Amino acid sequence: MEKMNQAFEKMKMLVGVEVDDERQASTATIDDGNSSWFMDDFNRNCTLSTKQRFYGFAICFVAGVTCTLMSMLVFFNPIKFGIAFTLGNMLSLGSTAFLIGPKRQVTMMLDPVRIYATAIYLASMIFALFCALYVHNKVLTLLALILEFGALIWYSLSYVPFARSMVSKVMVACLDTEF
Repeated sequence: MEKMNQAFEKMKMLVGVEVDDERQASTATIDDGNSSWFMDDFNRNCTLSTKQRFYGFAICFVAGVTCTLMSMLVFFNPIKFGIAFTLGNMLSLGSTAFLIGPKRQVTMMLDPVRIYATAIYLASMIFALFCALYVHNKVLTLLALILEFGALIWYSLSYVPFARSMVSKVMVACLDTEF
């Protein structure tokens, strides 16, 4: 029974539900008068049950994938494609915040292992929207979307252990011109 309780507590931590001792530690820092970070307040005020978290994740993820797939319908209009594709990426990225919580999501995104991948991914989304909404240049928008897609893949690989180094080695081996 004890092992089952420990497994349940680990599952709570993975899903983002605060464990009792973590909740007490976070309220102790607030009671001390220390200035709290915005995300601490946000996490404290947005307590969702596990079922609600899964529903939020599923709805947001399905909406993101639907937006991304529906963007293919307007592929030959790069401006509409860029907006729909980027919105789909934002929804899909935001869906994981339901599972692990927004504070942990931001903390994981700013982890030293993936800080550069996160920065390039977010910058490429902003650049794609900028090209689509303000510049109205189809070629530049398509280049921005290619950059965004590559950044999405590189960012996603940062969550798989050794995936980026493996992809880098495969790419070097494929592009190596020496025989």
